[in-house]
Amino acid sequence: MRAPGEILLVACYELGHQPLAVAWPAAFLERAGYAPAVLDLSVEPFDAEKIGRARVVAISVPMHTALRLGVLVAERVRAVNPAAHICFYGLYAALNANELLAMCADSVLAGEVEAELVALVGRLEPARPADRGARVQLTKLDFPVPSRAALPALKQYAHVERDGRRELAAYVEASRGCKHLCRHCPIPPVYGGRFFVVPVETVLADVRQQVAAGAAHVTFGDPDFLNGPRHALAVARALHAEFPRVTFDFTAKIEHLLRERARLPELAALGCAFVVSAAESLDDRVLAILAKGHTRADVVTALAATRAAGIPLRPTWVAFTPWTTLDGYREWLDFLAAERLVDAVDPVQYGIRLLVPPGSLLLERDELTAHLGGLVPGGFRHDWRHPDPRVDRLADDVAATVAAAAGRDEDAAVTFDRVRELAARAVGAPAPAPLALPPDRRRPPRLTEPWFC
Repeated sequence: MRAPGEILLVACYELGHQPLAVAWPAAFLERAGYAPAVLDLSVEPFDAEKIGRARVVAISVPMHTALRLGVLVAERVRAVNPAAHICFYGLYAALNANELLAMCADSVLAGEVEAELVALVGRLEPARPADRGARVQLTKLDFPVPSRAALPALKQYAHVERDGRRELAAYVEASRGCKHLCRHCPIPPVYGGRFFVVPVETVLADVRQQVAAGAAHVTFGDPDFLNGPRHALAVARALHAEFPRVTFDFTAKIEHLLRERARLPELAALGCAFVVSAAESLDDRVLAILAKGHTRADVVTALAATRAAGIPLRPTWVAFTPWTTLDGYREWLDFLAAERLVDAVDPVQYGIRLLVPPGSLLLERDELTAHLGGLVPGGFRHDWRHPDPRVDRLADDVAATVAAAAGRDEDAAVTFDRVRELAARAVGAPAPAPLALPPDRRRPPRLTEPWFC
């Protein structure tokens, strides 16, 4: 075993779950004879001692928020340990490789990164030449069980909330990548329509260690759990057979929920507590530009199918795009009220603005050109402006309102009424009546960390 702590794996923000993007690289490195240290800055303080010992600091950036935080971390690493090799890895590392290499990174990895990270560390052994540059690997890996022992306890991360109680939640992945090419998603520019499954026993072993740590619920964090429906069912059946009281949630495209609707009752019987789906919009033109593969009518049908199966659907949305209209935004809010989805949509979703990072497939579309600005310095995204300035003002007002409401831990229905009032004011209309909530209101299960990227 090489000297402990020479390699440091750093997570900055991974949607409130124990970072698998650190636990899996740690397992690969351990299998190769290294003893990596780990640090999750979302729940742990910056550890200058760990940083100072490290020869290689690898920063996980699977999300835009994590990337912005990771760059700040890299600056602090340089100040503490100027000789350390800084590697950024993950989806947003690949999309922003050129800027990262110019700013603060010595190397950038993406795709199926773990074996390449081990190789990088080997190439950086003392007396070997420096290794710089960006690499995207899409080779099927031999997955070990993720190494979680050195990570903070599950109680420090998101819980599942249901029936008025909170329970510990595990996080695993049964597949990586995606076979679809949605234009606004960060996955297609990296994976190019490919996905890779993780063996059932490896997934189950990871569940096993988290259940032993107290988890009563499992989030399948696959970009789309139903990319491989037979594999997904095999995993869900194995989970239920060993842990019949443990529930789970997963993410799947609207079109997959429709294609696999016959399997939904079995998934419910196996313990599916809810499913997340990136509905994104009710405007068929916007959905076509984003290449989502579904229509507004499909969203309605998917809602009916999941409800018939007894699985609450938690749709997510891109509320503001260059093609959003004020009337369309208001109609969307009315739809959420009419479909009783207010408790199924995290309020942060009301203000989500289309993110256009470097490498986005949307940059190839003429529909975006007229609205597009340059790269925001240090923002790792392209600026865009709506042709109707009232829409941009509404987006700013909604984002501020939602942020303030989150700080007060405000009831989602109250926040919804505030947002609907802002939308009405934007067109000079009277505020709608507040939501009429039933006296026996029962909120569907959810994770305590809102889902967005």
